[in-house]
Amino acid sequence: MAVDHYENFPVASLLLPRRLRTPVRDIYRYARSADDIADEGFASVEQRLEQLAGYRAALQQIHTGRLTLAPDDPRTPVFEPLSRSIGQYSLPIQPFFDLISAFEQDITTTRYTDDAELLDYCRRSANPVGRLMLHLYQRTSPQDLSDADAICTGLQLTNFWQDVAIDWQKERIYIPQEKLDRYGVTEGDIAGQRHTSSAWRKLMQAQGQQARELLNAGLPLTKRLPGRIGFELKLVVHGGLRILDRLDQLHYDMFFHRPTLHKSDWILLFWRALR
Repeated sequence: MAVDHYENFPVASLLLPRRLRTPVRDIYRYARSADDIADEGFASVEQRLEQLAGYRAALQQIHTGRLTLAPDDPRTPVFEPLSRSIGQYSLPIQPFFDLISAFEQDITTTRYTDDAELLDYCRRSANPVGRLMLHLYQRTSPQDLSDADAICTGLQLTNFWQDVAIDWQKERIYIPQEKLDRYGVTEGDIAGQRHTSSAWRKLMQAQGQQARELLNAGLPLTKRLPGRIGFELKLVVHGGLRILDRLDQLHYDMFFHRPTLHKSDWILLFWRALR
């Protein structure tokens, strides 16, 4: 198991209530397809932005109550079911716009100056999914939303840190430039996969601790959510924490040993979730 923002989306999970599987699938299809527009294939920057603009226009149609896509429009299989789920479950439209904004940023932004910039990106790329799930669960108190934000941002950061090498191949660095400067790490160190230096390890220990604190801060939400919903979220949070443990055990060598979870880890995760 890799902690990836969409690959761990609880689509059709046995732990997910049957009544919520359709809207979760519709939200996932939207997020996954928009993310693929930003990241996959060989389209130009202009073409990717144009496709996402089309997604934004379709969202606006849903928002105004007049989705009018032609049957052969490639957006139709995504937005017609999404529109039904948004209406049936009274989902807020803003999180969907926030996701589009983050995907557009993926196309145009490859570096982040400081934590403020990175966390703002996470606010739009990760947190909307948690907020939409809480709306499906009808659990949207300020504390619930805050805890969900902490979990989603913590998972997003965990994904960034385990994928430093993969993101470098995409010419992206999510470690804030201010942090690189503070710990004396250069982009050349990342390009050269110099993971044995004390500077690199201290930097990544700090980044891992930031993600760990966010996940732990949101963990009380798993106790407030009822039944299978809370249990599944516990598994997700503990999965993220376990990936961070793996990174630490690997001394932050994610260049040659991408951390994943194995059968023994799953046993541990179920025990921790039950506890």
